[in-house]
Amino acid sequence: MYRESRPVAAVAGVVESVWTGLVGCRRPLRVFPDGCVDLVWDGTVLAAVTTARGVLRHELPSAVWTAGLRLRCGVGGAVLGLPMTELPAGATPLRDLWAAEARRAESELAACETPGEARPVLEALVAERLRDVEVDGLSVAAARALSALGARTDRVAAELGVSERGLRRHVRHDVGVGPKELQRVLRFHGFLKRVESVARDHASLADVAADMGYADQSHLGRECRRLSGASPGALVRSWTGRNVPD
Repeated sequence: MYRESRPVAAVAGVVESVWTGLVGCRRPLRVFPDGCVDLVWDGTVLAAVTTARGVLRHELPSAVWTAGLRLRCGVGGAVLGLPMTELPAGATPLRDLWAAEARRAESELAACETPGEARPVLEALVAERLRDVEVDGLSVAAARALSALGARTDRVAAELGVSERGLRRHVRHDVGVGPKELQRVLRFHGFLKRVESVARDHASLADVAADMGYADQSHLGRECRRLSGASPGALVRSWTGRNVPD
């Protein structure tokens, strides 16, 4: 089980959501790219998890529960304190980045008996971090603009008052990929939100491909395989269990 909730006001500017998960036994997990960074407590280690470059195949350790928070797309570099291009894909122990701050949080999280107790520890950690860093809103605004249907990087740069090179520099620092790649990731993430509607026969893959700005269903298929390692039909089948043609 997985549940999301809104963060407290003190961190809402940089945190998209706070989440908890009930895990149980050790099992593999696929995490699809969304351009965000998650701070994840798995019962043992507090880690920064990034998936902007493609699907992450992660072995979820045996645990009763996990907890985390998702940083907004475009704030990762500022909050973590390094260019996102220097952060490897997957999970990086936060103690490698924040040293004493992260170790103190891990100690507090280890003493938590429920996800509800872990949540304020994570939010307080980010709130403390925000006292020492300045978040550049340009990358956040760029991510929002690039998610719009038909967005063009040159026009987004002009609207934000920077050159295309400047836009690329900001986005790579705060997200880890350039604007065009981020746009592809955001479009794919939009498709993932429509998988349920296809599974429930409320839309076809061709309809969703057109709605999301793909040239056609074949274009959706190529992008889906590149970013998730699976076809669109396979993702729908994984949701519903029935046969759906690609």
